[in-house]
Amino acid sequence: MKIKTNLVRIILLLALLFLPTSSVLAQSPNGDVVLFGQNYTLESGDELNGSLAVFGGNASVEEDAKVNGDVALIGGNLSLIGDVDGDVALIGGNLTISGTIDGDIVIVGGQVLLTETAVVDGDIATIGGNLEKEPGAEVTGDVTNNAPPVISVPNVPNVPNVPNIPNVPGVPETPNVNVNVNPLWSVAGKIGQAVLVALIGMVLALFLQPQMERASDAMTRQPFIAGGYGLLAFIVIPVALVIMTLTIILIPIALIVAFVAPLAWLFGMIALGQEVGDRFTKAINQTWAPVLSTGFGTFLLMLVVGLIDLIPCVGWLPSFLITLVAIGGVAMTWFGTRSAPGATIQKVEEILPAS
Repeated sequence: MKIKTNLVRIILLLALLFLPTSSVLAQSPNGDVVLFGQNYTLESGDELNGSLAVFGGNASVEEDAKVNGDVALIGGNLSLIGDVDGDVALIGGNLTISGTIDGDIVIVGGQVLLTETAVVDGDIATIGGNLEKEPGAEVTGDVTNNAPPVISVPNVPNVPNVPNIPNVPGVPETPNVNVNVNPLWSVAGKIGQAVLVALIGMVLALFLQPQMERASDAMTRQPFIAGGYGLLAFIVIPVALVIMTLTIILIPIALIVAFVAPLAWLFGMIALGQEVGDRFTKAINQTWAPVLSTGFGTFLLMLVVGLIDLIPCVGWLPSFLITLVAIGGVAMTWFGTRSAPGATIQKVEEILPAS
């Protein structure tokens, strides 16, 4: 199944992380609409020329209304009676379609209902959810469901006069292999990981906010250099650990390095989460406490990266690249204790007293 590339626009995190804050339109009459903890209704006869993203709220597009862009919801229900000219993504909610959708649909951990008047001109994919289609609903593309198909085995006729097979000595018994993979557990695990890292980030924001700001500044200003530092760390650290272990004397140092490497990843991801939270609050024209913005930004970053990591074959690549940037930014700033090379340092000019 091929998902359109403009679904990346729905993943608001990446746009807030790498685009300048001044160029993000959080809510404008003729642009994208981004809401946090609020409900949204596009009334009958209205038209939205832009994408719609709602976090922690419900959204509905009434009859004769139209959205000329993508629609994304996290943690809410979506009702589409009108038309949508774009892709639809829903995480942790239910979707009801009675209008026309000219695009693909992706549902993670939710239910989809296509009423008899629904028309979907694209593909539908569900991860950890189900699709219910009423008679009369039309889907022009492929429908992919995470549930494995049930294969019915016809009755096998009795075979007469089959001789007994002699026992073959020395053949071990075949072990019973019970494979039961539920994608809901994977999604729940990613959500739990995001919550845990967000709580740690809120604690660090109380004591190490300046250090995290230096690290995040290095990552956002020089992402390629930070990624290079991270790649170098991935190559050098394993070799150094092997060498130090073989020397026996340096085993304590190897243990310290092995303990510091995960801390560098955790510190770097929280620093990136702090930047995401700050840019998100600026995008919606609000001011939050640093602890709250850091916690929310870290949760959103870890959740999006974790869900992308669940995509087969290629999902690991974005997570790996972000990990390289996070570890590299921490290495460049020594856990935020110093500014990165080339960082802009604000100088305060001394004003001499008038003679």
